[in-house]
Amino acid sequence: MQQTNRLRNSLMAASLFICLLWWIKLAESFLGLDFGMVGVTPGQTSGLLGILTAPLLHGSYAHIFSNTLPLLVLGTLLLFGYPRSWWLALLFIWPLSGLGVWLFAREATHLGASGLSHGIFFYLFVSSILRRDKLSVALMMIGFFLYGGMIMSIFPREPEISFESHFFGALAGVLASLLFQHRDPKPERQKYQWEDNNEEAEDPVIGDEWQLSRQASEANKGDQKAD
Repeated sequence: MQQTNRLRNSLMAASLFICLLWWIKLAESFLGLDFGMVGVTPGQTSGLLGILTAPLLHGSYAHIFSNTLPLLVLGTLLLFGYPRSWWLALLFIWPLSGLGVWLFAREATHLGASGLSHGIFFYLFVSSILRRDKLSVALMMIGFFLYGGMIMSIFPREPEISFESHFFGALAGVLASLLFQHRDPKPERQKYQWEDNNEEAEDPVIGDEWQLSRQASEANKGDQKAD
């Protein structure tokens, strides 16, 4: 029951964040606004604000559609699997990915939450390798099956896609996993009864007869030497 409630709460929190993204995009469309001015513009002081605001903004409906499902799935996996460190991971990935874009990206306005989704994916991926417990590996298998292509999307592909956001989001996710992976305790491993039995345990059939036989043999040897 506790696991079910945690999963439901994780899904709800990820859904609320996606609703926020859609409300911002709808407000931009219906009110005739243009939020592109607060995206990340590399090398420009005015573009520094975009480090915080760019993940909330999208250039088109196709753009926000492409980010919706990955954020929903990966965000839910993160919140469910890492209840103590997810917020630290996001606080690390969000600004660091934007800062990397501002410092090193091409001259353009960079928008979208794809850097955030890539950061979450790589956090899950690297954490599963480092922790190697059943839960983290299972969550990563789900994420990798659905979005394993993110490993390749950190490299340049199409000019209109900000691969820099993907790359620096992934880098931030890797660093966050190295820093925060131990914040969440590993699930207790189920032990079976036979694992608790040590090598000296009595055999259920012969009991301690073998020890008595050995003692008798040593006593006979001692008597022979005395003779």
